[in-house]
Amino acid sequence: MGVSKLDRVIRKAEEHCNHPGAKLTPKRKSILTLLLRSEKPLSAYELAERYSQQFRESIPPMSVYRMLGFLVDENLAHKLTSENKFVACSHIACDHQHQVPQFLICDRCSRVKEIVISKDIIDALDTSVTKAGYHLVNHQLELHCICDECSQTDT
Repeated sequence: MGVSKLDRVIRKAEEHCNHPGAKLTPKRKSILTLLLRSEKPLSAYELAERYSQQFRESIPPMSVYRMLGFLVDENLAHKLTSENKFVACSHIACDHQHQVPQFLICDRCSRVKEIVISKDIIDALDTSVTKAGYHLVNHQLELHCICDECSQTDT
């Protein structure tokens, strides 16, 4: 991500956190910046290591988990449950209403693409789940795929 785009996204994140109880502290901003710069999802331990390398300051993984919890709660980052890793939300700088995210995860290179699911599909899934006697708790979908770039290396 280019510097000017990164600056714009961080400014939007700061504006988003401009409400009582939410503050994008310097360390939270640094963790978000590391996620935004990464091409792949990162664990709290990987983020702690990158933070130490980049900022020459040690940070415990448990502190990183708390910061990630804040970023997820503020919809600035997402947790990929199947990977136990985190990615920055790709819609931070958007002005539209966010929809339910769907994550396409390449099983070869680990790159992740965030796309949205239409409300009709989510409603149909919710109906199916309810008919089966369950209650949908989390609408987030993670689909394991092979990206175009990796599939081209097979030929």
